Amino acid sequence: MKNRIRELRKELGMRQEDLAREAGVTRQTINAIENDRYNPTLILAMKLARILKTTVEDLFWLDD
Repeated sequence: MKNRIRELRKELGMRQEDLAREAGVTRQTINAIENDRYNPTLILAMKLARILKTTVEDLFWLDD
């Protein structure tokens, strides 16, 4: 699964630490998601989308 987390996070001027704190996870988790090494739970995906002011569908997509 691919995502736009890094792009949207940077547009909002957030560091990985900032996003992690708001989402209730570690910076390492955010790093792993951004680098396609970890797929978040649905709950975390929804939190990230809300924090990054987008939808889950716009934030994540399947890598065909």
